[in-house]
Amino acid sequence: MLRAMISVATLAMGLLDGAAAQEPLKIGLIQSLTGSFSTVGKATVNGAQLYVRQHGDVVAGRKIELVVSDDATAPDRAKRIAQEMIVNDGVAIICAGITPSALAIAPLVTEAKIATVVMVSGASITVERSPYMVRTSFTLGQSSAAMADWVVQNDARKIVTIVNDWAPGLESETVFKNRIATSNARIVESLRMPLANPDFAPFLQRARDLDPDTLFVFPANQAATFARQFLERGMDKSGIRLVGTGDLTDDDELPGMTDAELGIITVHHYSALHDSSLNRTFVEAFHAVYGRRPNYHSVAGYDGMHLIYEALKKTKGSVNGDAMVAAMKGMSWESPRGPISIDPETRDIVQNEYIRRVERVNGQLYNVEFATIEAVKDPMKVAKK
Repeated sequence: MLRAMISVATLAMGLLDGAAAQEPLKIGLIQSLTGSFSTVGKATVNGAQLYVRQHGDVVAGRKIELVVSDDATAPDRAKRIAQEMIVNDGVAIICAGITPSALAIAPLVTEAKIATVVMVSGASITVERSPYMVRTSFTLGQSSAAMADWVVQNDARKIVTIVNDWAPGLESETVFKNRIATSNARIVESLRMPLANPDFAPFLQRARDLDPDTLFVFPANQAATFARQFLERGMDKSGIRLVGTGDLTDDDELPGMTDAELGIITVHHYSALHDSSLNRTFVEAFHAVYGRRPNYHSVAGYDGMHLIYEALKKTKGSVNGDAMVAAMKGMSWESPRGPISIDPETRDIVQNEYIRRVERVNGQLYNVEFATIEAVKDPMKVAKK
């Protein structure tokens, strides 16, 4: 039944690509607007909307229409939405969200041959699930590997890791541990937290009892709560250095944090304080429209729309999935996060990673970049070669 429905969708796509080219080109954003990842989905959608607002809603002679739908942080719902978009709504391009939802829709976009931009998922495996997926977000390994290198270079010898017990957390930990394994440092214990866990006290106490010099954490979308509890327990004064990926000091949460966050070191591919004229313009425009800072999800949505627009220019408005993906492969441009490109072999983003420290700038907390690792590819795929 599903195969038959998708075949009809494929036929409809062919008609849209040709005779009905003057009709609106629908781009479907399947994002988490409610549920535990609602802030992630909203930031991504806002980034995409801002790009259209700035660059117009017509590209290659095609009128662009964004169709935004809430998967409620539920992969089964994302799958149903994708099917409806393809079969009933005439959506020509899809923008995928969190990892479970992106994986759920992969078979559908593959069957329908619809170009799909991964704007949120950071799991290495995601784009491998469909040849029609191209990523503008990040991979977890990019920042985890860079963080491992930095802590080793800065005298880490005894490390404890604490990550959420789900695929992204485990992937982040795996890359970090693999990188540490080639150094003189050692990981004395790896602790796993439930994804929905408001009380980190048992894990923090266990980490403290182990007396490490470095604590590497990946607390998913609970970074502010984790950091607060780390500080409330006085662990910032224990001599334990708290480090992690950019999730730990996310730009949209930092304004609500306290000076106790000062000095926390993270590695990530974007900071709202990234020093470029393009980023300053982006941050000002985002704040003017939405009343808050953009974060790394916002910039992924923004860059995702850039990728789609530029690919459509190359295909002269054709939404044929194979042509769109071919146009996206190898594309490079200057993003608010810095120079980025699409790896033609993996369809993953290649981007700089920045070592950052939380500092107060003009009265507000920011991630201040102080070192750059250029053109980082997904280390998990590099390791497979």
